[in-house]
Amino acid sequence: MTLQRKACAKVNWTLDILGKREDGYHLMDMVMQSLSLYDDMRFTRREDGVITLKIVGSSLPADDSNLVLRAARALQSHFECPYGADIVMEKHIPMGAGLGGGSADAACTLHALCDLWELHLSLEEKCRIGLTLGADVPYCLHGVPARVTGIGEGVQPIHALRSYPMVLLQPCDALSTKEAFRHFDETEGILHPDNDAACRALAEGSSALLAAACKNVMQHASELLRPEMAHAIRALHESGAFLAQMTGSGSVVYGVYETQEEAKAAHQALSSRFSPCILCHTLL
Repeated sequence: MTLQRKACAKVNWTLDILGKREDGYHLMDMVMQSLSLYDDMRFTRREDGVITLKIVGSSLPADDSNLVLRAARALQSHFECPYGADIVMEKHIPMGAGLGGGSADAACTLHALCDLWELHLSLEEKCRIGLTLGADVPYCLHGVPARVTGIGEGVQPIHALRSYPMVLLQPCDALSTKEAFRHFDETEGILHPDNDAACRALAEGSSALLAAACKNVMQHASELLRPEMAHAIRALHESGAFLAQMTGSGSVVYGVYETQEEAKAAHQALSSRFSPCILCHTLL
């Protein structure tokens, strides 16, 4: 038995940090939405309990550090499941990008293996396992527009009226979340998003309200580490984006356009200057 699935990237409309727990984890308040950009994943059931992973199109290691294998083994252990799987993943989502690629792959693995192994696990139970793998995994398991709070465990679906076309740029080397957070803790003069207004903007399909409400508190700190991101954001604005900013902790920045035609023109203009340069859209 074989299953084909798509692991969709996510984008941060907003990212706010409200404080830090005693254990060092940052308390977040974010608005996120999934993208049409995805990794292709194929899962084939094995009867001998062995789990294998093959990665195509990336130098990402297929070892115990990989979230796909960690997710599969966590699920297998949780159920003492006798089955295994051969997993093939074709990577398209840039790494170290703030697009949640690893989290999306882990979430896709949990969903797919529950089906492949005929396990009856609720979304809430999957999210409890997912949170042990990464803060973005519970959101990726939901896969709908949502406001995400705490350390990633609070996922409140929200309504989005329309899909927005986007251009994604990764103008610099990958940026580790740990490095970005360490630098953020030393940064002053942070501009905070208006998450309530961002949720209203998505529900109403208001581009003007969305542009005014959306901010990422980590952007300034990450730009100090990777100045190329600021240049790319400026290029996106110049190409006609009504909103351009960083997603997650970087290193990808994105521009949002009113129409698909505007986004296609911007993609064509920016492709000669930036690689990767990806045309995509938000999913409802």
